[in-house]
Amino acid sequence: MAMVARFHLARLACAKDNVPYVIPIQYAHSGIRLYAFSMPGKKLDFLRTNPRACVLIDDLESRHRWKSVVLDAVFHELPSTGQRDDERLKAWTLLSDDVDWWEPGALKPQAQPTVAVSPHVFFDLEIITASGREAAA
Repeated sequence: MAMVARFHLARLACAKDNVPYVIPIQYAHSGIRLYAFSMPGKKLDFLRTNPRACVLIDDLESRHRWKSVVLDAVFHELPSTGQRDDERLKAWTLLSDDVDWWEPGALKPQAQPTVAVSPHVFFDLEIITASGREAAA
């Protein structure tokens, strides 16, 4: 889990109706949870429908020298409804330690409408199992 704590960028895989989807996420790690942030879109739609997810974290030194960790996880949304405010504040606090904590969760490839209230969503990924591999040629 040292590698999980050391890095902050990963690839999140989720699926809905047998359609896979993989996207980069910025995360913060604490205990058995990864905390992340997103704007509404495909990722949240998929995770709300099917909360099981997989996270890949890579350390790529060269083609023949690398390490990877694969985490099986369960998605939990952290709404601002009062019920999970402590976890939501923890997510924001941990994520904000990194200067670019809101990337890539807030970046969208097309123009977004301007709204009075930000629809951003904080969530955690509860780690169920972890496995890893490495090559050191």
